[in-house]
Amino acid sequence: MRERLSVAASLPADREHATLVGRVFLPAVDGPVLVGVRGDELVDLSPVAPTSSALLNLADPVAAIRAAGVLPRVAALADVLANSAEDARASAVPWLLAPCDLQAIKAAGVTFVASMLERVIEEQARGDPGKAEGVRRAIVAIIGDDLASVRPGSPEAARLKDALIAQGAWSQYLEVGIGPDAEIFTKSQPMSAVGTGAEIGIHPKSEWNNPEPEIVLAIGSHGRTLGATLGNDVNLRDFEGRSALLLGKAKDNNASCAIGPFIRLFDERFGIDDVRRCELAMRVDGPDGFALDGASSIAMISRDPLDLAAQAIGSNHQYPDGLVLFLGTMFAPTKDRHGPGQGFTHVIGDIVTVATPKLGALVNRVNHSDRIAPWTIGAGALMMSLARRGVL
Repeated sequence: MRERLSVAASLPADREHATLVGRVFLPAVDGPVLVGVRGDELVDLSPVAPTSSALLNLADPVAAIRAAGVLPRVAALADVLANSAEDARASAVPWLLAPCDLQAIKAAGVTFVASMLERVIEEQARGDPGKAEGVRRAIVAIIGDDLASVRPGSPEAARLKDALIAQGAWSQYLEVGIGPDAEIFTKSQPMSAVGTGAEIGIHPKSEWNNPEPEIVLAIGSHGRTLGATLGNDVNLRDFEGRSALLLGKAKDNNASCAIGPFIRLFDERFGIDDVRRCELAMRVDGPDGFALDGASSIAMISRDPLDLAAQAIGSNHQYPDGLVLFLGTMFAPTKDRHGPGQGFTHVIGDIVTVATPKLGALVNRVNHSDRIAPWTIGAGALMMSLARRGVL
């Protein structure tokens, strides 16, 4: 794991031009600290804002950081990245946390055609991976495998819905995939996401699951999207396939949400159009020698990222501490791992890497959620830590 957490591998290819903010656990203060990247160093952003949430609620976070001048040094960037590997962590050196803190952690589902078809298959297979291939053939025979030209909520989408209902093939996933309303759900609780290098959790009872490599938008309480980072929205296909009412259990478990390594703020070098052009690469390296590569192009998304943000926050729903929003994935692994027709599922020890040149790489090792250290630093612990440091 440690060798995957170098500066060159983890940060954007144009890092010298990027405005990067994150969070570390700083042993010297026994708590989280907001940091920024300056050259080869991490600096303390506490003089600018006490939390990631407060920073993104500023009118212009980039201008505020630039106006702050000289900021206290925290540690060498390379040392912190290397120490973020959970299996080789020195207790006296800082390590990276997820770059968000008090923000709500939300996710948009079924935003790509490929994943939409896979959700329909999960629903029809009732969580049984052995039935998935037959269901996949039957579904594609009815609706085809290319709905990319259908704009969600359009008259064409409505006509397609009518045709599918008539054939008995309509699904709740198709409803949010091509209907007028996007699926926006709570992925995890504020402060519960893990950062790069940490173990990421799957429920011990799940036998069919996969990573979901995604772009994650950073949105202030004012509703403006101010930056982006990477995320892994771990998915339990068997749980959700058995019933959509198990979405919470399928999505929200200890360490089942990874975000990082840093939020790249929008500035003159990076903006929403760069997000729209992102090509995500995803790789799984298993302890059994198994390897899986995949890709997810944001250009293929069915709904524009800012449209998804507008459906998540607005006059109907406010987030005083802001939010981070997973944009969904088109990655739907079907490569057989344990036998013909069984498709893909994780094994303990898998290393998952999600990467794109403009945002860097997020790396995590898979474990069962009940074998990962429990989540203990919530909002209350953060407030007490900030108070001890005199930041609040």
